[in-house]
Amino acid sequence: MAKDHKTGTKAIHAGIKPDPMSGAIMTPIYQTSTYVQQAPGQHKGYEYARSQNPTREVLENNIAALENADKGIAFSSGLSAIDAIVKMLNPGDEVISTNDLYGGTYRLFRQVFEKFGIHFKFISMKDADSVEKAISDKTKLIWMETPTNPMLHVIDIEKVAQLGQERGITTVVDNTFATPYLQKPLDMGVDMVTHSATKYLGGHSDVVLGLVVTNNEDLAEQVYFIQNSTGAVPGPNDCFLALRGVKTLHVRMERHCTNAQKIAHFLRQQPAISNVYWPGFTDHEGYDIAAKQMHDFGGMVAFDLKSGSMEDAKKVMTSTKLFSLAESLGGVESLVGHPATMTHASIPKEEREKSGLTDTLIRLSVGIEDAEDLEQYLANALSTL
Repeated sequence: MAKDHKTGTKAIHAGIKPDPMSGAIMTPIYQTSTYVQQAPGQHKGYEYARSQNPTREVLENNIAALENADKGIAFSSGLSAIDAIVKMLNPGDEVISTNDLYGGTYRLFRQVFEKFGIHFKFISMKDADSVEKAISDKTKLIWMETPTNPMLHVIDIEKVAQLGQERGITTVVDNTFATPYLQKPLDMGVDMVTHSATKYLGGHSDVVLGLVVTNNEDLAEQVYFIQNSTGAVPGPNDCFLALRGVKTLHVRMERHCTNAQKIAHFLRQQPAISNVYWPGFTDHEGYDIAAKQMHDFGGMVAFDLKSGSMEDAKKVMTSTKLFSLAESLGGVESLVGHPATMTHASIPKEEREKSGLTDTLIRLSVGIEDAEDLEQYLANALSTL
């Protein structure tokens, strides 16, 4: 499929062909652990299902096309995809990471990889100059999330990627929040992109899966070697579900964005709320960068209660009805979460607060329901205060 095709067309068609045996328009689930060989070493491109699977291969080609990449590599979760990237490093290497990021990523960096001699610097990346100042001769990887989780800060991808290019440092963007529908970091000079396909790509809260994409052949070979060697691969049924979800990515993301915009402006009018975080506000510190590098502003919104009371936050989160209190994000249904005790509980309180993540911060994954109903249930929850 041509690279100049639009994202919606790619989501439905890229990397996908009718089954050659039956003509089935949907990619079959190749539920097999091994493949018969014609003779030792002579096969049809598939030897063992940890190494290759036709269903997984279609998903990998599909996400590669969506991100304008040459290679996609699928993993059993978003964290296993991140794990594979960091495993390319050596003891003594240094990683510069945004200080506002998913708690599971922070936990992986600090509690798993630091004991193997890999060093991590967590800094604000709202200004690319701060990234440049943090670089040392040991820096081998720059890790970005943008918009960040959960404060929705925006990082200038092109500027940070340029810093990496000039110094031979690998740059990575976790593109889970934005998806390739809203931004394509490889087009801005980044070396690798990772996704928790559990979220918007799958879109239906029914699969756990991770993805890595790149245009760098050497990096692709290293990541594939780690994928095959460690075996953190998704099953064919999970790949099938992710492919099914991706087919509607563009229409879902349009609705997520439209609803989030309405909810963000609605929340700003509520007297019980002190701050609303959403990069689409024209007075958001990262608005100009977001408008430059994103097609729209995403489906995530966060807010703080004016009272600063944890009890008030709990009361709101357990009274939202249509917003289900749950981990994760990016599904068709709306979710409400408490980062301090849920998704980011593994980050020490003092570290969380450095990035503005208070104990009363509430994060919304705005779904694709009718916005008026979502507003009404949020108003009802806030009225309990």
